[in-house]
Amino acid sequence: MAEQPPYHPRDAIASTTNAVLLNGAAGVLISGVQNTLAKENRGLFGLFTKTGGTIAMFAAVGGTYAFIKDASANLRETDDPWNAALGGFFGGALLGIRTGRIPYVLGFGAGLATLVASFDAGGNHWRGSKWREGYVDDVARREAIRSTRRRAYEETIEEIGEGRGIYGPGYAERRAARLKEKYGVEVPLEHEKPYAY
Repeated sequence: MAEQPPYHPRDAIASTTNAVLLNGAAGVLISGVQNTLAKENRGLFGLFTKTGGTIAMFAAVGGTYAFIKDASANLRETDDPWNAALGGFFGGALLGIRTGRIPYVLGFGAGLATLVASFDAGGNHWRGSKWREGYVDDVARREAIRSTRRRAYEETIEEIGEGRGIYGPGYAERRAARLKEKYGVEVPLEHEKPYAY
C-alpha cells in the first residue's frame, strides 16, 4: 500500500463557516423557488416566514458535515473517506430529524454517509481517484518545487551580472574601487540626501 502523505491540520471553524454560508445561500435559492411555486401569494418575506426552514436546514446540514469531517480528520490525524462518512452521517441525521422518526434519522444518515464517503474515496472529483493514481500532497509538492527551482544568489549574480536592481553584498565598495581605478574619481560610499529638512 502506498505511504500516506504527512497530515496537515485543518481549520474546522473556517470550513464550517464557509459551508454554512454557501449552503445557506443555496437554501435561500431553494426557498425562493418554493415560495415562487406556491399557489397563494406569500409576498417577499414568505421566503423567510413560510419556507425559511429550508434555509436553516441547508445551512445546518452543510455546517454539520464540514465541522464533523474536519474535526474527525484533526482528531484521527488522517485524511481518508471515513472522515467524510462521519460528517455525512451526522448531516443526513439532521435531515431525518425533521420527520421525527428514528428509522428515517438512521436511514438518511447512512444514505448521505455512503454517498459522500464514496465520492471522497473516488478522489473528490467526478473523473478520477487520487488514491489509485498516487496522491501528491499539495504542500509537499510546493516545497519540492521551491527546493529544485531555487538558485543561490551568488550564482544568479555570477550569471547575469550586477546592475538593473540586482546587487550583491559589497557592491558599493567594488563600484567605488572600479571608478577610482578607471577614472580617478572618489565616490562616497554613503549617498548624500538630495533634499534638506
